[in-house]
Amino acid sequence: MHNNIYLIGFMASGKTTLGRQLAERLDYQFIDLDEEIEKKHELSVSRIFEKYGESRFRSLESETLKEVSLRTGCVVATGGGTPCYFSNMEQMNRSGVTVYLQVSVAEIFRRLSGTQRHRPLIHGLQGEELKKFISGQITKREPFYLQAQFTVHSDCANTGQILVFLQH
Repeated sequence: MHNNIYLIGFMASGKTTLGRQLAERLDYQFIDLDEEIEKKHELSVSRIFEKYGESRFRSLESETLKEVSLRTGCVVATGGGTPCYFSNMEQMNRSGVTVYLQVSVAEIFRRLSGTQRHRPLIHGLQGEELKKFISGQITKREPFYLQAQFTVHSDCANTGQILVFLQH
């Protein structure tokens, strides 16, 4: 099969959920990049943002991605912003297959409503303000996301759809 499979997309696009299922079906190791960062630095992502800011977090994220990319047989759920910083997208495309989980703004809004306090970038945003933020961020990030080798267009993607792409 492939060295690694990287799932990319906006927050709440299903990267972790689908990643776990995909890893199980392929008998790969599952890695959640945020969890790797938290283990390595013994701080939650929220705490890293709070204590050191987003730019420091992005550096730690890029370092961790480089380390993960040296492994093989992994399904990696990246953070929503991972592809947009440094040369992360190129790193992922070089060391495996990238799959963009493209989900509509309305569906992302539905999934994120009520989870804001657990996500540093949207903490305190609600209603139209949250919807506007999601839309703006997706517009900014999509040029990076579209560098993925495969795009799964769906608000309800499943592992079967991803496996079909990977077999070609």
